[in-house]
Order: sequence, then structure tokens, then C-alpha cells
Amino acid sequence: MNYKQTLDFLFSQLPMYQRIGKAAYKADLNNTIELDKHLGHPHTKYKTIHIAGTNGKGSVSHMLASIFQQAGLKTGLYTSPHLLDFRERIKVNGKMIEKDYVVNFVNDNKDIISKIKPSFFEITVAMAFDYFAKQNVDIAIIETGLGGRLDSTNIITPILTIITNIGLDHMQFLGDTKQKIALEKAGIIKRNIPVITGEKDPEIQDILLKKAQDTGAMTCFAKRRFYTKIINQTGEYQEIAIKNAQSGTTFNISLDLLGEYQQKNVGTVFAALQVLIPMFNIPKDDIVAALANVRKNTGLRGRWEVIGTSPKVICDTAHNIDGIKEVVNQLQKLQKNTLHIIMGMVDDKDIQNVLKLFPADAEYYFTKAKIPRAMDENSLAEKASLTGLNGKTFSTVKDAYTFALSQAQPDDIIFVGGSTFIVADLLEFVDKQ
Repeated sequence: MNYKQTLDFLFSQLPMYQRIGKAAYKADLNNTIELDKHLGHPHTKYKTIHIAGTNGKGSVSHMLASIFQQAGLKTGLYTSPHLLDFRERIKVNGKMIEKDYVVNFVNDNKDIISKIKPSFFEITVAMAFDYFAKQNVDIAIIETGLGGRLDSTNIITPILTIITNIGLDHMQFLGDTKQKIALEKAGIIKRNIPVITGEKDPEIQDILLKKAQDTGAMTCFAKRRFYTKIINQTGEYQEIAIKNAQSGTTFNISLDLLGEYQQKNVGTVFAALQVLIPMFNIPKDDIVAALANVRKNTGLRGRWEVIGTSPKVICDTAHNIDGIKEVVNQLQKLQKNTLHIIMGMVDDKDIQNVLKLFPADAEYYFTKAKIPRAMDENSLAEKASLTGLNGKTFSTVKDAYTFALSQAQPDDIIFVGGSTFIVADLLEFVDKQ
């Protein structure tokens, strides 16, 4: 198989949550364990950091990867889903896995793939672990897919575990309460491995603490260790003041990720660094430089990404209640004449409660992404109308975006989001322009 044929095989023959949803979810580690054994346990050949959470785990993963890269360590990064290119999921020092490696990995392992019929995610995790070993990385940042306890990544024994936060998402798999979801996320906590939690949530902190105590894991709530505050924003950076609650010292960093929600993630990163700096002797200058160049170093996209001015166009991959709430709050603060919102969602989300978060006084353009899970734009518009959101419908993101641009004035703002896959379709179109 060539590269295109290999991708077609991965996307169409292996059950893929990104495309079909629940049918692709496998609630055990059997296939992952068998693949890992077949490959010679590659994840044991380098240090890892394991990151779970409802929101923020992608940003925290990329910030840490940028820091390790800046400090001169060969750094693997495994994240999901991808936006534009499958290879975004597997990177070393910000560079995507080679096409030839993807082809050869699938060809070389076709017998076991045929035998155990792994999911798309299971084979991708195995590929990442194998690639990082072959690349002789010093450290690999591993982001979970769904949940934690039964996530395919959860065969590693990391040097640090991070749980960014717990919110209501993927409830059909993880449980219908924060407490049930917390139990699943806490499943990545390992015996005697320190764990950082990003937010101190009274509803679930006892669950995380009990799991940590049962496993002898040192626990730190980042929000109690570091206080963060945005003190300035320019076109390309936001300046964030970080105060160490223990020492009382404060210093500022420039971050090239512009979402206000990133200040929480920065606090989590600095709590993690308290554990990591003694292990790796990371200079402060490298930390400062890395956070100012997260996008450049790692290629992270889709987090409050500004892709146009006059009118200003912003896209963000926030897709659940907590994430959308943060994004809408920031949108409401911006100076603008009219807010235009291009929106699409997948059909397995808590759509009605998410829709209630959006402002009624915006202009809406309902659309759908190019995946089977995408909710039909007319169905979305109908549901939105029940919460007072009215607008036009478009069968593609390209059509919705083109029309919104034709309607917007220079001092308006266009926001594109509601789903990771809406942002992916937008960036695909914009990047070709």
C-alpha cells in the first residue's frame, strides 16, 4: 500500500471514533496490550508524561512539549484528534511522523492487525509508541483519548500524571455525572507516581485524592499552588502574571496562545514543572522562550486561532459545556459591531445545554463537518431555534464561511466553532487560499 491507501485503510477499515462515534469505542485494553507485546513493549524505552482531562489536555501537552524541545530534549508528542493531517497525532520535536513510517508500520504489522482487528485509536497509539522508541526520544508527552482508565494510552508508567480538569463530556462512555467521569479519568493515576490536577473542584476532589492516597501518589492541585492573571493582550501574545502561592514570588510570561482559558493551563504547566525541573534541569530562559513559541515549536492549531482581520475571524475547537462557556465569555468581551457565529456540532453531544450558552443577538450560520457523526445543519438550526438562536443553514463549512464573510463589516467578528471538526474543515479551506 502507498500512503493514501494506508490512510484509507486506517480511516475506513478500522473503527474510528472521530468518524463514527460510539461504535468505535472499545472499553478494554486487551488489543493494546497484545499490540504492545508484539512490538516489544516500546513505551518502556523512554520516559513519559501522561495527561488526561475534559478540557485543556491538548494545550498543556503542547506547552510541555515546547518546553522540553526548547531545553534541547528530543521530545515525542502524541495527541488526538488531528485537524488536517493524520500525522499531527505523532510528532517528534514538532515534526510529524514520516509518511513512509506510517505505511511501513501498517504493512509490517498487517498480520496482527488482521488477527485482533484493533480500532483506529488502538493502532495509532501502538504506532506512536513504536515510533518514539525508534526515534530514541528522551521524553514523550502522551495525551489520552477518551477517559483514562480504559484508554489505550493507559499501559504506560509515566514519571508524572496530569489531570487538567473534569467536566461533562463523552457521558455515553464515561458516566453521566462528574463523579463517574472523575473515576474514569483517575484511572491513569499510578502507584507512587506524582499527580497534578489543574482545577480544585469540590464535587470531585475527594475522588481524585482517594485514588492518589490508595496508590501512594503525591498530589498537587495546581490552582492552589499557582495563581495566574492575564495582564495584557496584543495581536500575537497574551502576557500572564504567575504567582507562586508558596513563595509569594511573581513573574510574567508571554504566551502565543490567545484564549483567556489558557491562564488555567499555564498554572497546570507550572505545577508540573515543579516536579519536572529537578529531573531535567530545565533553565528558566528556556521555559519563557518555549511558552512564547508554542505554536512555532509544536504546530498547535485551533485554540483561539485568529485567521483573519477586518473582519476579525477566530476559530476554536471548544466543543463541550465548560469549553464553550469560556469561549463565549471571551467573545462577549471583544469590541465589535456584530458577532457572526458559524456553528456545527456532532450528534452525540449535550447539544441543547451547549446551545443555551450562545448569545441570542449574534448572526448564526448553521453547518456541518465532513464526518458521519456531524449533525445535519437543518436539525441543528431547529434545535437552536428552541433557545432563541436563529440563522441560515449551509451544507458545508466553506459555504457558511464564504457567506458570512460577504455579510460581515470590517468592525464585525466572525467566530467558527462548536466542534473540532468544524474548525478542521475551516482550516482546510483557509489554508488552500
